[in-house]
Amino acid sequence: MGAEDREAQDGQVVASPSSTSTSHGWKNRIFIPTILAGIVGAGTGLVSKHRKTLGLGNVSAGYATNFAIVTGCYCGAREYVAATRKTRPDDLWNSAIAGFGTGAILGRLQGGPLGAVRYSVIFAIVGTTADYAVSKLTPGLRDYSEFIYQGDKNTQKNPSWFRMPEWFPIKVLDEEALAAKRDQEEQFLAQRARIRELRKEES
Repeated sequence: MGAEDREAQDGQVVASPSSTSTSHGWKNRIFIPTILAGIVGAGTGLVSKHRKTLGLGNVSAGYATNFAIVTGCYCGAREYVAATRKTRPDDLWNSAIAGFGTGAILGRLQGGPLGAVRYSVIFAIVGTTADYAVSKLTPGLRDYSEFIYQGDKNTQKNPSWFRMPEWFPIKVLDEEALAAKRDQEEQFLAQRARIRELRKEES
């Protein structure tokens, strides 16, 4: 049977793992960007020039709400387009169509027909560019996070796993190097003691 088929067990219909993962996937692709956009909007309100006249809290809340609404509408439209076209979620045509439609609707509400045209083009370009950048950066960030996580595990298992570069002025010595350094210091102190004894004998 295929991955998308359903199996009946004890008279109950059980959804396949792929459908469950897809359900969680579209939720993450909508809710997470919406929350992040709200956070970015609140940060934008903190540096807005209107914060002194309208109040910092009101401006930050307004920016956060607007950013979240726009991002939520765009991400929801993108998922709807992907489901309608039956394509992968990372298909950039979904982003372009969703950006065009979202911009047209929101622009029509804000600025009439001219605003619909202007915002549809802006949303299509910005949304497609953002999705393209995310698709290119995500694998690198995932590999980097795995590298950091693996490095932490190796450091806990073997403290000497991390090595400073050769040109680094501060050297981390292991047990053998510390023992050799102690021997050199003892030899140096012994030589100094002999030199002092010879000077005392000559005097």
